[in-house]
Amino acid sequence: MHIPVSTESDTGHRPPASFAAPPAQGMAGPVTHATYGTALTEPGLGVHAAEVLRTNDMGGWTKAAPLLYPHQWSWDSAFVSIGWAQVDVRRAMTEQQRLFEAQWRDGMVPQIVFNPLAGPESYFPDPARWAVEVSPEAPVGVAETSGICQPPVHAIAVARIWEVASGTAAEEDVRAQLRELFPKLLAWHRYLAEHRDPSASGLVTTYHPWEGIDNSPRWDGVLARLEVGEVPPYTRRDVQHVADAGQRPTNAHYDRFLWLLELLKRYRYDDAVIHERYPFLVKDVFFTSVLIMANRALLEIADVVGATQAQRATIQGWIDRARAGVAAATDPASGMTYDVDLGADAPIEVATFAGMSALLDADAPSARRARARSLFDSEDFAGHPDLRWAMLPSTSPREECFDPRNYWRGPVWPIVNWLYWKGLQDGGDTARAAALREASLDSLRHVGFAEYFDPMTGEALGSAMQSWTAAVALDWLAS
Repeated sequence: MHIPVSTESDTGHRPPASFAAPPAQGMAGPVTHATYGTALTEPGLGVHAAEVLRTNDMGGWTKAAPLLYPHQWSWDSAFVSIGWAQVDVRRAMTEQQRLFEAQWRDGMVPQIVFNPLAGPESYFPDPARWAVEVSPEAPVGVAETSGICQPPVHAIAVARIWEVASGTAAEEDVRAQLRELFPKLLAWHRYLAEHRDPSASGLVTTYHPWEGIDNSPRWDGVLARLEVGEVPPYTRRDVQHVADAGQRPTNAHYDRFLWLLELLKRYRYDDAVIHERYPFLVKDVFFTSVLIMANRALLEIADVVGATQAQRATIQGWIDRARAGVAAATDPASGMTYDVDLGADAPIEVATFAGMSALLDADAPSARRARARSLFDSEDFAGHPDLRWAMLPSTSPREECFDPRNYWRGPVWPIVNWLYWKGLQDGGDTARAAALREASLDSLRHVGFAEYFDPMTGEALGSAMQSWTAAVALDWLAS
């Protein structure tokens, strides 16, 4: 579906000329990885990024990708809104409003809101496999959803939308939308602070690898301990939409993912029961650090909507507690921040991008940020001499489990680098942020809008025409 790029008269924000819609005859068909075999110019990058969003637009919400991901994913949608803000700021707000229509009664924003037009054969697991109707907290009378969540990028996106809308003809419309959305964002963050951290450790508990970082080696030890019971038969759809199944999680991973799903259904997605009986409970330092960034953004939104002092104090309390939790999870010898495996009561000592999560907190103590910054640019990560671009890979090339082509076990993800770019920028490290932005844009000029890419060769991997990749390109170009 194609929508026109809006002008100042109907959105209050005129997109840069580089983001204007290309002439119809210029589009030769769907964009694939091969389209970007040679480097695009910067205007061309913006044109194609906007076209990816228009192509994946479903009239109020955006597919994560044309084929592999035909539904609305939670944190994808947040990044997508950041991109839409540079094209149509009102449409950016609509993206979040549509997502939050499917918010659960307890405040959780689900990982997936299913597209009813896509059909059960379009993606697995489908709504029937999730069966969220077993939970009294699941929404009724709206689109079907999954039963887990993803990192809370939403307030970060909404604050960015407000930044773009301020001083334009759309400002008051967006302010009114913010007033409607603020209580829902507050409920979402409260869910994470309370339901996902009942011990008040400051760290959010992840229930499933699908809550953001699918087959990361961060989960290997927990999954290896898992005693897999009877999993109903299934057919994977994901491997049908990539050139090489080796770019995706293994069947052994999927068996474990689906057994965990069976357990979640057995426990009716009840957080209290899950914390008591469930075998996959990990205190997630990356998820928590994104929540810190999101709560800082929520304080900005609170100022815009005139939130109460009590609401502001609650949000600040969440920040303080999470910051202390991340500090406690940081290894004093290496400076790496590690997830905590609650089943083993031990840190998960594997070197991934999550280890530098202190950089996502602009107000973290300067010494902690400096150590994380040193790790970021070390040969374990963005300073590795074999990298095509000086960007953060998902897993350190020096880890034995590193696989440059397999999903979260090595490839570079542009959206992760966007979060670290923002963390560096907000924390005052503007020179390093600028260098990361330039490396990221250069990679996208060559790779295009792939889901992820090989950090050594720059080969595009995963899904093509990935909405969130296009979205961060638009934001980087506007910055």
